[in-house]
Amino acid sequence: MTTVAPGVREIRVREAAGAFRVIYLAAVEEGVLVLHAFQKKTQATAQKDLDLAAGRLRAWKDER
Repeated sequence: MTTVAPGVREIRVREAAGAFRVIYLAAVEEGVLVLHAFQKKTQATAQKDLDLAAGRLRAWKDER
């Protein structure tokens, strides 16, 4: 997920209820920072989901 930021990764889960994604950053001393988790409705990840994850990462960095 370099579209969000370097080091950001995603977990993809497919099951009978649909496709789900978790966007996270694991390279932090405190543990794993989950930026966004959602159910996918289309093939591509929506720009609003990417923007939300990027915004949460920026907010977290600003707090540090």
